[in-house]
Amino acid sequence: MAELFLEIGTEEIPSRFMGPALDYLKNEMSAFFEKNRIQTGESRVMGTPRRLVVSFDGVDDQQNDVIETHFGPNTKVAFDEEGKPTKAALGFARGKGIDVSLLTVEKTPKGDVVCARIEKTGQPTADILNHFLPGLIGNIPFPKKMRWGNRKTSFVRPLHWIAALFDNKLLNFNYEGISCVDVSHGHRFLSAESFKVSGMTHYLDSCKKHFLLVDPSERKQTIIDQITKLAKEAGGKVELDPDLLEEVNYLVEFPFAILGNFEERFLELPRELLIITMKYHQKYFPVVDPQGNLLPHFITISNMKPGTGKEIQHGNERVLRARLEDARFFFDEDRKKKLEDFVEPLKRVTFQKALGTSYEKVERIAALTEFLAAEVCPEESRQASRAAWLCKADLASQMVYEFPELQGIMGGYYANHSGEDPEVGLAIKEHYRPAFSGDDSPSNQVGSIVSIADKLDTILGCIGVKLIPSGSEDPYGLRRHSLGIIQIVLDRGWQVSLDALIEKGIDLLKGKIKLTPDEVRAHTLDLFSQRYKTLLSGQEYPYDAVDAVLSAGIDSLSDVRQKVIAFSDLKKQPHFEPLATAFRRVVSILNEEAEGEVQVSLLKEPAEKKLYDEYQRIKEPAENCLNNKEFSQALEKIVVIKEAVDDFFDHVMVMVKEDELRINRLRLLKHISLLFSNIADFSKIVLK
Repeated sequence: MAELFLEIGTEEIPSRFMGPALDYLKNEMSAFFEKNRIQTGESRVMGTPRRLVVSFDGVDDQQNDVIETHFGPNTKVAFDEEGKPTKAALGFARGKGIDVSLLTVEKTPKGDVVCARIEKTGQPTADILNHFLPGLIGNIPFPKKMRWGNRKTSFVRPLHWIAALFDNKLLNFNYEGISCVDVSHGHRFLSAESFKVSGMTHYLDSCKKHFLLVDPSERKQTIIDQITKLAKEAGGKVELDPDLLEEVNYLVEFPFAILGNFEERFLELPRELLIITMKYHQKYFPVVDPQGNLLPHFITISNMKPGTGKEIQHGNERVLRARLEDARFFFDEDRKKKLEDFVEPLKRVTFQKALGTSYEKVERIAALTEFLAAEVCPEESRQASRAAWLCKADLASQMVYEFPELQGIMGGYYANHSGEDPEVGLAIKEHYRPAFSGDDSPSNQVGSIVSIADKLDTILGCIGVKLIPSGSEDPYGLRRHSLGIIQIVLDRGWQVSLDALIEKGIDLLKGKIKLTPDEVRAHTLDLFSQRYKTLLSGQEYPYDAVDAVLSAGIDSLSDVRQKVIAFSDLKKQPHFEPLATAFRRVVSILNEEAEGEVQVSLLKEPAEKKLYDEYQRIKEPAENCLNNKEFSQALEKIVVIKEAVDDFFDHVMVMVKEDELRINRLRLLKHISLLFSNIADFSKIVLK
C-alpha cells in the first residue's frame, strides 16, 4: 500500500475560496479512485493561504483487474441454421477486439444472446495519476482566476510549486511549465527556506519547524485558545463569530493573536457600528465584558510574530482609530438633522433603473404598509405608516453612504434621536429582517409590517421588469425576500391574504412594470410556492403532501403549514392510499361541464343518491371546520365519504350519452371535489 501526497503552492489565495477548493479536491480525488478501481485508505485535505494539500494513504499501486461483459445480438441473428456465426456475430466480435470463437451465449430477459467477456489488466496507479492530476488542478472551481507571465492557463493566484509524490516517489507530470518536486516552502516571513517532503507524516513534522500550521482545524483551535486567553487578561471575553473565525483562519499560516486598544470615547458610538468596523472591515475580534457590553479592546490575528516594539499592535490601533474618527464625524453630522430631513434627498437615490428612485419605493412601501396594517393591527396603523415613510431615509445619510452595512440600523438610531415613537425607531432598525437564513423576524408588529411591504414591493417590481430569478442568478435576493415574508407571517400567525397583497402591490407599480399583471402574479405565486416548498421539505414533511397542499393555493400562508401538518398526519393512516385513489378518480374525470348546481330530480341510481346524501350530511360540518382552521377535523369529516365515492364509481356510469344525466353527475363529483380542494390536490399524491 502506498501514499499519495499533493501540495499546490501559490501566492495568497482569498480566504473565502479555500473551503470550497479543499472540498473539491477531496471529493474529486475520492471519485477518481473509485471510478478507476483503486482501493484507498484515509484521506486528508488541509490548507493555508499559500498551499492546498491533499493526501490518501493505503492506496493500491495498481488498478484492480476487471472483466467487462458486453451483450450482443440474439443467437437467432448471430448464428445461421448450421450454427455458424453470421455477419452480426462477426461484427460484434470485431468491435470488441476478440475472435468470434471467444463469444459465449447468455440467457437474458430478451432471450439467448451472444456475450463478449473482455479482461482488462489494471494499470499502474502512478501512470493514471500523472494523467489525471494536471486536469484536477486546472479545474478547481475558484470563483475568480487570473493569468500571470506568459501562461495561457489561468489559476486563482500565480502557482509557485507542485509537490507530488506517490509511494514516496516523484510523480511525473507538468502543469503550465511547473514540474513536480519533492520540496515545499516554509512561512514566507518567519522561515522562508525550502524543505524536503517524503509523505504526510514527515511533511507535517517539517511544517511545524517552519512555522506552518497546515491543518485548518488545529490552526482554528490555536486561534480560539489565543484570543480566549488575551480577552480574559483584558477582563473580558470574545463572542466567537463562526464566519469571522473561518475567514481569519485562512488568512494566516501561523497565527499570532495580538490585543489592541481604542479610546473609550468611541464606545459612545452605536454598538453595531463598532462591531461592523472591527469585524467586517478590519477582521478583528471585539472584546466584551461578562454582560456583553463592548470593552475598548480588540484582538487581531497576525501572520507575523509581534515584535518587542509592538509595531503590529500600534499599526492596527492607528487604522481602527482613523475609521472610528470618520464614523464619529459622520454620526455627529447626520444628527444635526432630523431623520425625516433625509427623505426628500431619496429622490436622487436610484433604487433600480426601471423602477425609479428610493423615494418612489418609499411611497409604495407606505401604501402597502397602510393596506396591511389595516388588516392585521389597525391600532398601530399610525406608527406603521410613519415607520414606512422613514424606513429608507438613512440611505441619504453620510454614515450609511460610508458604511452601507448599517442601513436600517442607523435609521433606528436617528429616529430615536429625532424624537420619533420608540416603536417606529425599532421598526426602522429591524425592517430588513430576516436578512439571511436563520435570522430573526422583526421583534415588533410595526417592523414586521414594514418588512413585508418592503420585500413584497421589491419582489413584484423586479419580476415586473423581468428580473426573475433563474438558476443561481438572483441579484435582488427575491428568493430570500419571499422566504422572509413567509417566516414573518408564520411567526406572527397572521391571517392575511397574499393574493390581496399582491394585487395591491401590482396596482402601485402601474406604469413601471413591463409584464402584464397576470404574468407578474403568476411568477410571484410560483416564487412563494417554491420557497415555501423548500421550507416545509426541510422540516421533513412528505414532499408529495407538501406539493398537494401548495397546489391547492397559498393565499393564507399561515394556513398552508397547518394544512400540511394535517395532511401529513392523514397520509400516515393505513386507509390513506385507497382514499387518495378514490379522490383522484373524482378529480381526474372533471371537465368544463362540471360547473353548476346539482339537480336532485336527475339522481336516478341508488349509488348516486347515496353519494349526494353523504355529501349533504358532511358538507356543513366540514366547511365549519375549514372556517375555524381545524384542518385535521375537516379531513376527518371528509374521509367518511370515501365508501360512497367507491360505490358510485362501481355502479354509476358518469360519461353517458344523455347530456342532462352526464352533466348532473359531473356536477355532483365537482361538489365532492370542493370538499377537499381547499386543503389539498390529491392528484399530486404519489401512490405505491
